[in-house]
Amino acid sequence: MARRPRLPRLARSFGVAALFLAAALLGTASGVLFAFVGDLPQISALDDYSPGTITRVLARDGSAVGEFAHERRQIVTYEQLPEVLRHAIIAAEDGEFENHGGLRIGRIFVTLIKDIIHQRTWGASTLTQQLARKLFLTDDKTPERKIKEALIAVQIEKRYTKAEILTMYCNQIHFGHRTYGVAAAADLYFAKPVSELTLDEAALIAGIIQSPGRQSPYVDLAAAQRRRAYALDRMAAEGFITAADAEAAKARPIVVRGAPRPAPSAAPYFLEAIRIYLEEQYTAKTVYEGGLQVKTGLDPGLQRAANRALDNKLRELDKLRGLRRPAENLLEHGRTLDTYRDPHWTRDPAEGDIVWAVVTGTDGGVIRLRVAKWTGTIDPRGYQWTRRRADQVVRPGDLVEVRVLRLDARAGTFAGQLEQPPVIEGAVVALDNHTGEVLAMVGGSNFERTQFNRATQAMRQVGSLFKPFVFMAAIDRGYTAASTIQDTAASFVAGPNQPLYEPRNYDRLYQGEITLRRALEQSRNIPAVRLMEAIGPKDVIGYPRRLGITAPLPEFLSVAIGSAEATLLEMTSAYSALANQGVRMTPRLFTEVIDRNGESLEQRRADPHQAIRADTAYIITDMLRGAATRGTAARAASLNWPVAGKTGTTDDYTDAWFIGFDRDVTVGVWIGFDQKRVIGDRQSGSEVALPVWIDIMQSWVARRRAELSEPPEFERPGNVVVVQTAGGPEVFIVGTEPIVR
Repeated sequence: MARRPRLPRLARSFGVAALFLAAALLGTASGVLFAFVGDLPQISALDDYSPGTITRVLARDGSAVGEFAHERRQIVTYEQLPEVLRHAIIAAEDGEFENHGGLRIGRIFVTLIKDIIHQRTWGASTLTQQLARKLFLTDDKTPERKIKEALIAVQIEKRYTKAEILTMYCNQIHFGHRTYGVAAAADLYFAKPVSELTLDEAALIAGIIQSPGRQSPYVDLAAAQRRRAYALDRMAAEGFITAADAEAAKARPIVVRGAPRPAPSAAPYFLEAIRIYLEEQYTAKTVYEGGLQVKTGLDPGLQRAANRALDNKLRELDKLRGLRRPAENLLEHGRTLDTYRDPHWTRDPAEGDIVWAVVTGTDGGVIRLRVAKWTGTIDPRGYQWTRRRADQVVRPGDLVEVRVLRLDARAGTFAGQLEQPPVIEGAVVALDNHTGEVLAMVGGSNFERTQFNRATQAMRQVGSLFKPFVFMAAIDRGYTAASTIQDTAASFVAGPNQPLYEPRNYDRLYQGEITLRRALEQSRNIPAVRLMEAIGPKDVIGYPRRLGITAPLPEFLSVAIGSAEATLLEMTSAYSALANQGVRMTPRLFTEVIDRNGESLEQRRADPHQAIRADTAYIITDMLRGAATRGTAARAASLNWPVAGKTGTTDDYTDAWFIGFDRDVTVGVWIGFDQKRVIGDRQSGSEVALPVWIDIMQSWVARRRAELSEPPEFERPGNVVVVQTAGGPEVFIVGTEPIVR
């Protein structure tokens, strides 16, 4: 009897074994799925994909004042992604993106074998898996994360199109330096819109996705070049470009035009005031992730002028107090001068910049310095204000501030002047008289050192700035600018059981009988106190109240010459009403807040208050024009522009003020120490604050001359007339003018 062949029996045995193996694998897979499926996120949440985006604060011309963001991101649509960038990312990260269902099984097995052999983990993630990880998981290299990543990737592929997946990826991925998404990356590295990227630029962005922290051109240019070459080669291999195109692009140098950190805001104190309000109104999460757009009235040109003018004056005043030793020496901390890199060195210096530098030596009376890759010198003229020798001024290793005077970009050298961070403080506010918009705000000498905003938070003694309020009350009581008052020594009753109040004039002199105009123009103290006594402190104090001063104002005669305190913003706002026919506009930090979808969340419209009569406002304005022409602020006449204003100085020279205005803008300046100290001998408002105001207004006036055919005059109300008097032409409210026979 013939024997049956053994092959079918073996085949059946192998078949049964295969079935058991398949069943085991299926059971294992089912177990894995059962174990993880309940722990997976809801992919449908991506239907409303809205990652955190930058909140931007915009100036009146649409330029950026600053931004708030944990992740610097700008959202783009698929249509906004240039083809060259789409191809570069797909080629560099996932050449089979258009064909797989979220996973590349073959590559997973190859990678698994490599993991076992080399005892390390290798990347095998598709573009979709990377997106799943960035959206829902962590970067931990564990089997559990890998399984979840694969399962999520499959779900993503089932629910969304390839275009949608690629768009989410391009908006989500990290590109270094707190920058996320290709649009922000284009701005970071090339300072251009993503739609304008060239082939080699797109290849660099795609290439560094692998490890932007190490391969950013700001960190390692050679590594960035290698990754760009890799992306270009992959694009050629995938048929997106020719080999010749790839070689030509690789031959071009990498030229970055952005910066690893956003440029510091020109208005940091203003920006901080906006942030505080937004967080209170909309929560911090919305501010830092919600992609708001905040429109403001800030004037960038006026802001820069205010920054420059105040900084120059504070440094000038600070140098009068002498040299202070540098606060830090690198050698004392064991640092190496050649390798030290200061966190402030984020961009090349420019002429006029004040930068931190490390002293490398002193020889022949010359101080030698380094700023990043730049080397510099300070000759004796650059530190002569110290009245010391070079080796007495600095030591090698000192970190010092230097003003860059001249640059030689080709040689990488500069010549500078020694500076030091001022300890004296100051503040500036500029307001639009007709809208109340904040045009400029400087809250101190250095926002990095102190965020306390001296323009809005510091209560300081106002000095003679208060006097116009007294004269407003007098004009409303029937006095005129030509009325006379005694400027003679006087004593006033201060109250029960109080010594007599005996104020003195600034110059300790008396002029006898003078007009109210001259009393205000020359800022005479005795006439102001006499008026306060005649009218009554309670009635006088009603005027600053109506003009927006909320600080406590005691009903004392000394308030007439400025013993009370107020903020610079409130005082500047009060003065702005004078140029606006007595109408005070509530100061506005912003005009509108818009959400990421373009919907308006909040609008701040002009908020007018008729604080004082238009005729009274004009009379006081005209008197203050005299102060700015021939009085305590006569230097302002150098502007050759219709302006008015008032100086303010405290008796002990601890606070110096000037607030002045033309028809359209009011600018206030305060200078002093945070802890009340004497600014300097005879350092009054006219000596300290007025020069800052003039510098700022020179910038403003130059622009206005180019825009207007003639200077804007203050508008005279119909019931104000000009009458020739013995002292010259004078303005009167109709009915108060002298009778001419």
